[in-house]
Amino acid sequence: MALRLDLAKNPYDARRLPVAGRGIVATSQPDAVEAGLAMLRRGGNAVDAALAAAIAMTVVEPVSNGIGSDAFALVWDGRVVHGLNGSGRAPGGLTIAAVRGDGHATMPALGWLTVTVPGAPAVWGDLHSRFGKLPFAELFQPAIALAEGGFRVTPIIAEEWSYHAQMHAQLEAREFAGWMPLFAPSGRPPRAGEIFTSPGHAATLRRIAREGSADFYQGHIATKIASFSEQTGGLLNAKDLASHTSTWVTPVTTNYRGCDVWEIPPNGQGIAALMGLNILEGLDPASQPRDSVHSLHHQIEALKLGFADALRYVADPDFESVPVAALLDKDYAARRRSLIRQGAVSPAPGNPYSGGTIYLCAADADGMMVSYIQSNYLGFGSGVVVPETGISFQNRGYCFTLDRDHPNRLQPGKRPYHTIIPGFLTQGGQAIGPFGVMGGFMQPQGHLQMMVNTIDYGMNPQASLDAPRWQWTGGRQVMLEADIDRNVAYGLYNLGHEISLASPGGVFGRGQIIWRMPDGSYVAGSDKRGDGLAGGI
Repeated sequence: MALRLDLAKNPYDARRLPVAGRGIVATSQPDAVEAGLAMLRRGGNAVDAALAAAIAMTVVEPVSNGIGSDAFALVWDGRVVHGLNGSGRAPGGLTIAAVRGDGHATMPALGWLTVTVPGAPAVWGDLHSRFGKLPFAELFQPAIALAEGGFRVTPIIAEEWSYHAQMHAQLEAREFAGWMPLFAPSGRPPRAGEIFTSPGHAATLRRIAREGSADFYQGHIATKIASFSEQTGGLLNAKDLASHTSTWVTPVTTNYRGCDVWEIPPNGQGIAALMGLNILEGLDPASQPRDSVHSLHHQIEALKLGFADALRYVADPDFESVPVAALLDKDYAARRRSLIRQGAVSPAPGNPYSGGTIYLCAADADGMMVSYIQSNYLGFGSGVVVPETGISFQNRGYCFTLDRDHPNRLQPGKRPYHTIIPGFLTQGGQAIGPFGVMGGFMQPQGHLQMMVNTIDYGMNPQASLDAPRWQWTGGRQVMLEADIDRNVAYGLYNLGHEISLASPGGVFGRGQIIWRMPDGSYVAGSDKRGDGLAGGI
């Protein structure tokens, strides 16, 4: 009699320990970790490892990312932090009038109207061209093998896959016809532990490996995408694809208690975390225990004020003037800090002018480190799939607004407010390492909490990731993980926070952290809320 093992459940709390090594890769999927480590073993560097892991992630965690995703990266080259913005721009025909003409009062969540040009394939090529060591095609081999030969679906991803399949099975428009054949070819999504293959995905990756990333934008793959878009009512065309470029950017930074925290500048929302840290710096959270009412209250209130400004001012800097320096000014942070009271407040933006995502990180023995994030956005993204290619498109256009007076209003060729943000930490001009927390608008909140855990409370990477989290969801509403001390929850409630409890999971993000130790080795952690791990050599 064969054993019947439930791979999706464990009734006991699982405990992870921090992982040490001379080279490390940390992701939310074990197969992707192994893909990255394989590059390090072959003599590749941290960029090679991060890219191999990221490309593998498009296969093994399609509920979060894919070939049609956007991506961002921060790279420490041993001296400075480089930033790469790989967000795509709105197609030329995607206008406010076009969206309203299709019957929408706000941006829809699914379909072609949400699709901006995917940026991930270009990021793969651009990162490799500038920093890669191994041949480009070699980085694709683990992912191709996983897509072609199959991989075992992990428990958390199986659960999310099933949830989204129920929704996508109800979509009848032609633009959604390719979703079920790709992600539920037997008529249902794969269960935990089952082997899943994706031959079309493998074929597309093989072509990019052979022809380069440009094929996605100007070659055979681009022709397939443009043709499918035209046949199914999409606005994405060959000109939109051919005009896409990634953007090398100077990361934005703030100093928090002697450490420099780095983020990608707008159109990303990383500035919200930096503003929150600036406000929090004057409140000294470490004077209270980490899991205490007043420490969490101050963190929440500081983040709310920073987030309110981000939602008001962040937009594509190629179209709008974003007051980055003013928003990060310490005097402005002090003015915002003065708004924090003993009780919870509903935040409003200030006036600075008066004064469904995967995250991974990698580090190599020579000191190069990579903070990398890649995302569809809401689960599987737009629901639009190009048949027989494995390409599912993100729905980043959903983050535009149709308010013509807002800086983040929809315009052709414009990049939307973007939620995905890699983070990096340095001190005294020396790298400490990459960190990140996935999960839409949870991301800057997760960044702030990881920095407080690390800098104020001295927690190791795994403990920092394992600690109970909070998430501000609007107004005075705060969601807490259910394993938080009930006295803390009641204390926050008594301060005016509208508290709800939720099981630890994806809603609070899934993160990875790698810190460099004084001897040059690394220590890393991988989120207990995910299926992945940190692996070292």
